[in-house]
Amino acid sequence: MPRWTFLTNHALVLSFLARHPRITAVELAQAIGIRERAIRKIIADLQADGYIIKKREGRGNTYTINLDLPLRSETHQHVAIGNLLETLDWGENCGEPPACKTWSPKAQGTEVARWAPGKLA
Repeated sequence: MPRWTFLTNHALVLSFLARHPRITAVELAQAIGIRERAIRKIIADLQADGYIIKKREGRGNTYTINLDLPLRSETHQHVAIGNLLETLDWGENCGEPPACKTWSPKAQGTEVARWAPGKLA
């Protein structure tokens, strides 16, 4: 296990939600390697600050990302979340990240959920 990584758990959760908008907290926890309770707290943080919108659909949730909000770091507030997610793009077949190879969504779409103020796309 690496002692440090370039991405925080918040960034990992956000990138998984962008790639798999109907993923469950349990699936996220398994994919990222942290506890489900931590995932739920991160989702609550992201939702409270407007980075995601959580919409109940049937027995699950669908997550939409606000791509226009800036990164939270004072040194990178000129960079939008959408730019970060674009940089972290895993491609159509999940690309190279090992976590993606060990996790497979249950019949979920692979499109990135996009949200801009005033409209859903």
